Amino acid sequence: MFPKEVYQNRRNNLKKLMLDKGQKGLILFLGNKDVPFNYTANIYPFRQDSNFLYFFGIDKPDLAAIIDLDNDKEIIFGDELTIDDIIWMGNMPSISELANQVGVYKTKAITDLEVTIKQALKQNRDIHFLPPYRGEIKHWLQRLLGIEYQYTTYYASVPLIESVVALREIKDQYEIEEIERAVHVAYQMHTTAMKMAKPGVKEQQIAGAIQGISLSHEGPVSFPVIVTVNGQILHNTSYDNILQQGQLLLVDAGAESRLHYASDITRTTPVGGKFNQRQKDIYQIVLEANKQAIEAIRPGKLYRDVHLLAARIIAQGLKDLGLLDGNVDDIVEQGAHALFFPHGLGHMLGLDVHDMEGLGENYVGYTSTLKRSSQFGLAFLRLAKQLKPGFVLTVEPGIYFIPELIDLWRREGKFVDFINYDKVEQFKDFGGIRIEDDVLVTDSGARVLGKPIPKEVEEVEKLCAEN
Repeated sequence: MFPKEVYQNRRNNLKKLMLDKGQKGLILFLGNKDVPFNYTANIYPFRQDSNFLYFFGIDKPDLAAIIDLDNDKEIIFGDELTIDDIIWMGNMPSISELANQVGVYKTKAITDLEVTIKQALKQNRDIHFLPPYRGEIKHWLQRLLGIEYQYTTYYASVPLIESVVALREIKDQYEIEEIERAVHVAYQMHTTAMKMAKPGVKEQQIAGAIQGISLSHEGPVSFPVIVTVNGQILHNTSYDNILQQGQLLLVDAGAESRLHYASDITRTTPVGGKFNQRQKDIYQIVLEANKQAIEAIRPGKLYRDVHLLAARIIAQGLKDLGLLDGNVDDIVEQGAHALFFPHGLGHMLGLDVHDMEGLGENYVGYTSTLKRSSQFGLAFLRLAKQLKPGFVLTVEPGIYFIPELIDLWRREGKFVDFINYDKVEQFKDFGGIRIEDDVLVTDSGARVLGKPIPKEVEEVEKLCAEN
């Protein structure tokens, strides 16, 4: 846990934001429960709800908490260990001891939560809660509030969502240190994958090795790792292929720190250790987009504009190779480049690898005046809004040759004035390249977090040559 003052300040800031919005009543936080994967006693590794962690810090299942806006009170609800619990899991701190560590001095049994909520409802008090994303939490809300299971998300408190986003989007020094700790683990994961990228190695071996590195340090991976020679599939979590000389291996992976802060890094490596000229040409375009985008990051700038800068660099590079034709600004404005770069430049990073995505992407990455585009490619930009010091985000441009998308656009006659489809046909076996770093927005610019993971062509090839 962080020092108790960190959690106290977070809750006090939340109360202030909510009261400033004219809100009253109770704020309800439901922690996560253990989840079985094939029978009750055989459970997935526990992962606490990120918002519960942020405000209350206790990494244990079957907890809940309330903040009483009207009476300035905070209560944590949870049951103490039974002798059976102690026999199977050992003795652990009591709920009241854990609550004291985060500056909450009143605890109640979990059964008292329903009594507290029912009493508040009888008094016509507002109950604010965040959008649930797990089925068991939706059922819990249904039991507590009488909202039908399928509608619980619609009753989530917008003022609470907006307030939580405003707090969590700015990372303090404790959080930055945790994220950087997770990036240091990712360094070992990715450099190991690069060294293993040799003909005859199975994707599964690399996926297992790098997940083991994460587990052997402080925590699990921050998301299902992507280890694939089919990099044109953006979220490919199949590991069935055996690497062959001349292929490209795309690895998108990160770790969680001890306190569940995430890293998220991507590197693309030539199987066998050497890029061929065609691969090097495409790789250099992506690398230039990555580096110039990082250079362009500064407070006050729209991240949408940084995304469009990366798109123009990619469009210009592909034009230089003869894959695109015409004015680069027109290519990007009309979205022709999205055939090759169909996703956004990056997203927030923190307690969630797509930080706060469970609260709603439009609340996290957009504002009431800055709306999401409907254009293919740009529509998938998760973060568009003005950057502030303390934002931690990913910068992950890519170029992909997706045969099915190429065939569809050609069949539909899309952007024939911009796209040289005959030339593109020659790249349908290419796969994809993505290069991703985790970046802190500083007072004057940006800083790439963690020990630099090789990404220059010469650095990658040199590392691949190591055993």
